[in-house]
Amino acid sequence: MFKKNFRKQKIQTTEVEINTVWGGQGKPLLLLHGYPQTHVMWHEVARTLASNFLVVCPDLRGYGDSSKPAGKEDHSNYSKRTMASDIVSVMETLGFSEFYAAGHDRGGRVLHRMCLDHPEKILKACVMDIAPTHHMFTTADKNFSTGYYHWFFLIQPDGLPEKMIGSDPEYYLLEKLRRWSAPGAKFHPEAVKEYVRCFSDPRTIHASCEDYRAAASIDIVHDEEDMDARITCPLLALWGKKGFIHRTYDVLAIWRERAISVSGKPLDCGHFVPEEKPQETSAELLSFFG
Repeated sequence: MFKKNFRKQKIQTTEVEINTVWGGQGKPLLLLHGYPQTHVMWHEVARTLASNFLVVCPDLRGYGDSSKPAGKEDHSNYSKRTMASDIVSVMETLGFSEFYAAGHDRGGRVLHRMCLDHPEKILKACVMDIAPTHHMFTTADKNFSTGYYHWFFLIQPDGLPEKMIGSDPEYYLLEKLRRWSAPGAKFHPEAVKEYVRCFSDPRTIHASCEDYRAAASIDIVHDEEDMDARITCPLLALWGKKGFIHRTYDVLAIWRERAISVSGKPLDCGHFVPEEKPQETSAELLSFFG
């Protein structure tokens, strides 16, 4: 789904192997995917941006064709700190000491932590269709719990969500795409096929649950340890006008509590901003990073 001039490479970090696709020319631009997808979600945006940037699209730990270690008791090996460290190692291996970065959904949460833990690495950052994890958990109400029911389902212990999702992973994944996208949204058939392939692996289901379990536990600890820390690089927030986030949160106001310089806007789509509106997303990223 990527142009032939994109290279696929497995990059070994300290703990895991990260599947990575990269190509293009110019300053490095990191693109981090969300749940329940893989790097493939960037296929159209990456092709456009590769004319101006060297685009790097990894599969996060636990997703796609990256390593999927079993979760630890404290879920620390799926903390956003650990996942961010993986990606910093990938970029260092590729020879990049600093770079631009954009993250959608879970990738945006990894990027948020990366901006705090590795501020010298990130020149500019874009988060898509999220509010900060700590804020969302600590202000949860009926509206949030209904729209984001999966946050509370996936963190259940003893393999409960793994068992239930594993009984029909394709149904679960397709329902996620349908529920979170705007009515009539279209996804590339080859991308959906790839998501189903990867998500049908029981290890991926477990790893993605661990990602959410970490968000509800150790990630909150890390967030509370540095609540006074703010993202120092310019931050762009994009979100879907037909999605959930903006109906519950003042997205820009919340990010301005977490970052020094914030701009942003909604796009006319649901949650899956880069796939529902790839041309508009590409234009916003070109303007912001360019």
